[in-house]
Amino acid sequence: DSSFRRWRSSRVGCGYGFAQRGKEGRENIQRIIEDYILEREQLTNLFVLIDCRHEPQKIDLEFMEWLGENEIPFSLIFTKIDKISKGRLQENLKVYQTKLLESWEELPPILLSSSEKKEGRDKILNYIDEINKSL
Repeated sequence: DSSFRRWRSSRVGCGYGFAQRGKEGRENIQRIIEDYILEREQLTNLFVLIDCRHEPQKIDLEFMEWLGENEIPFSLIFTKIDKISKGRLQENLKVYQTKLLESWEELPPILLSSSEKKEGRDKILNYIDEINKSL
């Protein structure tokens, strides 16, 4: 479908370590990622990491749309929460949630994280435990 093709072509050009590879290498990695997401029966939740300092990015929104279209359960983890003020974090989260609700009837679970200060770590681990216990 077209949203996946846009995500696919854009995702390969973005970070994620793809940019340094040739076209064939990028396509090979992309196939591996697609196969993993679509074919892994044991996948119960995919964490989509979002840098909380930035407004919603088209590429991330398209990726989440693709996950939804393919019925892949996912949660959002907003990272680097220690890099901005609490007020700015709340503003950015509200903007993101409003943008998501333009396309989604219900928001995915949202978690917050700072790897440097270990903020959100326990909530994320508890969330993973809850998922595992529900299986």
